[in-house]
Amino acid sequence: MHSNKNKHVTTIILLLILPLIILTGCAPKEKQPAPAAGKPALMWFDATANFATLSHPDSIDFYLQKIKSIGFTHAVVDVRPITGEVLYESALAPRMTEWKGFTRDTTFDYLGYFIRKAHELGLEVHASLNVFVAGHNFHDRGQIYDGHPEWASMVYTPTGEIIPITEQKQKYSAMVNPIEPTFREHILEVLKELVAKYPDLDGLILDRVRYDGIMADFSDLSRSEFEKYLGEPVERFPEDIYAWQDKGSAGVDYVPGKHFKKWLEWRAKNIYDFMALARQEVKSVNPEISFGDYTGAWYPSYYEVGVNWASNAYDPSQDFDWATPEYKNAGYAELLDLYTTGNYYTHVTLEDYLKDTTVVKNETDYRGARGTWYCVEGSCNNIRGIMNGRPFIGGILVDQFYDKPQDLSRTIAMNLQASDGLMVFDIVHIITKDLWNEVEEGFKMAARGECGPSESAAGPSGNAAGTSESAAGTSGNAAGSTDQGNATSEPQP
Repeated sequence: MHSNKNKHVTTIILLLILPLIILTGCAPKEKQPAPAAGKPALMWFDATANFATLSHPDSIDFYLQKIKSIGFTHAVVDVRPITGEVLYESALAPRMTEWKGFTRDTTFDYLGYFIRKAHELGLEVHASLNVFVAGHNFHDRGQIYDGHPEWASMVYTPTGEIIPITEQKQKYSAMVNPIEPTFREHILEVLKELVAKYPDLDGLILDRVRYDGIMADFSDLSRSEFEKYLGEPVERFPEDIYAWQDKGSAGVDYVPGKHFKKWLEWRAKNIYDFMALARQEVKSVNPEISFGDYTGAWYPSYYEVGVNWASNAYDPSQDFDWATPEYKNAGYAELLDLYTTGNYYTHVTLEDYLKDTTVVKNETDYRGARGTWYCVEGSCNNIRGIMNGRPFIGGILVDQFYDKPQDLSRTIAMNLQASDGLMVFDIVHIITKDLWNEVEEGFKMAARGECGPSESAAGPSGNAAGTSESAAGTSGNAAGSTDQGNATSEPQP
């Protein structure tokens, strides 16, 4: 009798739990401690998308209290959007006082108020700046449009032309040539001014410290500096870097030339050199400030933007045919106090991905790709293997989950467990679609140990599984972009 009663009770419990498992897609795990405890959780506040809403102190109060109550520990406040304007009084950069018809009171110290209020609540504030960009192509607005056309990156398009990026109106970010000397001087001074102006600021997070994409930068300056690095003239420029080839139904694709790999190596070195100098300059003003960075998580194709965010102990030439043995020297993970990466994938678990191995194309990619990198769990597992023990914070793009809000909870839970924290981009998406319950549920799932990494995926792999597909179009931009910094109805971050 007692045995049968236990069986009936067990059956009833299973029937009650089963719908929950089906709904969340993540079964509870027994005897697992709260894996998210003590990890940083960052909420991003985009500059332009929240411009009107956050022009009022009471709105800032409300949303800081809201994120604190859920479990967030950091507010990331964007203060240099892609136009190159800044959201504070500056002697070096134009101040953004108006956006899309709304004018902000110039006596309101936006960042200063954020810092004071957040610190009252026990939250950290890290200021975000979009670095190698100085214009908005959709609005013909920004520093490149207001007196600095020489800063614009020169792009080598699939038509064979080399043109200023301001002529590519399908791209919203007017990116800068990262080695343009007057811009580099300008942006370094902006960073130092900001840190000096706000001594209580907890940190900086740099965004868009990169080239625009595989098409950039093909200016005369870049050719000259690359030839110095190479130690010989480039006889056929740009064809000795790569040539465009029409592949029929597969579209137009780039075919590497004899200097392609050295070109990638040189571009990555340029970004490393800037990051090292930026850290040095910022720390000279405030040695205690956190020096952070955001990039996309799609390392197998991130060479296209000239960035090696991995540890310099990791040798990508062992895994990828685009890397030289020297490419590893540009790995800059060791320069960072905080690193957050965009795990911007709709597949959360490896199991999810293996059921639907569709081609993934991120905003910075020219080509699409497949592989275990392109789901949240697989991405975290692979990143762990190339960071040499350095921490990383997994980021999510909220608007990818408008149609499946339950998966927003799952991806939050996965990032909190499989990475060293959580970054949510952007609060505007949560406000617009009222997704606060889903965000809170993600924290609860992580605390319960649900939707975390599977045992088969545990541990670093260092093996970057990912295969490129042929180009899908000629713009190099995905239909739903996944780079950081523009959370409006325009292409998303």
